[in-house]
Amino acid sequence: MTRRAIWWIRRDFRLDDNPALVRAVQANALLPVYIHSDAEEGAWPLGGAQRWWLARSLTAFASSLENVGSRLTILQGEAAKTLVDLARQFDVDEVVWNRRFEPAALAQERRVEAALDALQISWKAFCGNHLFDPEEVATKEGRPYQVYTPFARNVRARPAPAQPKPAPKTLPSVDGAPNGVALESLQLEPRIDWAAGFREQWIPGEGAALVRLRKFTSGALADYPTGRDQPSIDGSSLLSPHLAFGEIGIRRVWHTALQSKISSPTSTDKFLAELLWRDFATHVLYHFPSTDLKPLRAEYARFPWRNDREALRAWQRGQTGYPLVDAGMRQLWATGWMHNRVRMVVASFLVKHLLLPWQEGAKWFWDTLVDADLASNSLGWQWAAGSGADAAPYFRIFNPTSQAEKFDADAAYIRRWVPELARVPNQLVHAPFDAPPLALRAAGITLGLDYPHAIVEHTKARERALAALTAVGKKGATA
Repeated sequence: MTRRAIWWIRRDFRLDDNPALVRAVQANALLPVYIHSDAEEGAWPLGGAQRWWLARSLTAFASSLENVGSRLTILQGEAAKTLVDLARQFDVDEVVWNRRFEPAALAQERRVEAALDALQISWKAFCGNHLFDPEEVATKEGRPYQVYTPFARNVRARPAPAQPKPAPKTLPSVDGAPNGVALESLQLEPRIDWAAGFREQWIPGEGAALVRLRKFTSGALADYPTGRDQPSIDGSSLLSPHLAFGEIGIRRVWHTALQSKISSPTSTDKFLAELLWRDFATHVLYHFPSTDLKPLRAEYARFPWRNDREALRAWQRGQTGYPLVDAGMRQLWATGWMHNRVRMVVASFLVKHLLLPWQEGAKWFWDTLVDADLASNSLGWQWAAGSGADAAPYFRIFNPTSQAEKFDADAAYIRRWVPELARVPNQLVHAPFDAPPLALRAAGITLGLDYPHAIVEHTKARERALAALTAVGKKGATA
């Protein structure tokens, strides 16, 4: 007797370590389906950088399926209706998928479940892209966590994440599977080719993700606690976009790091803590679904944000006059990615120095990051603003100059992304606004002409930010 299944592929473009696929291959006729539906992404349809990545990820994944005797069907439309139509057409016994936990994706999933239940079609959903299901982690009182440390303590006390299951060597096919739509019809590619830097930096797809993991765990992982904070070196894993698109399994990453032969327990543990931070972000968004656009801490709803489009534009373009901030924003525009240390600095600069709403930063990152993940993006920006989860009770104001001096001492990162400052000596390059004009001219720089004046002065911006914090009833401190 033929048992037919649909594998509904969402953000899990991989064959390795895929719980939904492990279930799906129990059928002897399998239809892998990707359904593109911008309308069901709610307030957060894919940004431009994500669309660029998705086009290449789908291409790579379709090739992987062909290599194991299957074929990817790409469709457009409302997921529940599309899956019901397919289930009827192919007399399907079961539909399987890996869950997403963003608010709009959860609503989509509930519609799918209801539609399948109405037809009495079996379905099974898995937590395939996170280490721990956010529904299953709670405080002793049964409430969701809002602070990372006790969350991490809770999940670390649990049994270790399951060992990843390897990719199947073959997949059962379905006779007469629909052709679907051409990838080009999704119009994912930019009309103007702004992605040259993306192509130089990234190779989307499962194969590239696994190569990246092996390179990291046999190299940079050994120095991860310090290397991850230096933006001029390749000290981080660079796995975030592959994880965001499900091109690599989180359990595969976890266990490969644990098995690294060159890493110390301290280095490995620090990296695993970052993987748990990703789970924590999902936990927070799942339980507080409005935090993508609204502050978790209610008092921040009355924060006196400014409306300054000119300052926002200067920040977006990397023209603030603060070299580390500008380097980060230019790296983001050129490559679709920004070093994590610099992300914290540029985020702090927007919300603290400029007093511009964190939602503006979240929207800009969403459109420009190839690794944009709604949970991590929301948590990160609310952390920077002081309005969200985690144990950050004080108003933190990063000094972009001292951050640059500490983490980019020789200005290699700054000089790469702000090349007009290449000839400025180390003792001046981190704060050109404080440099003698003659010294800058000797390096080919006239402020306001070759490089912008600082759009705000740090001490005054700090005082203004602390005053704004007082307005919402908080005490301030710097970090």
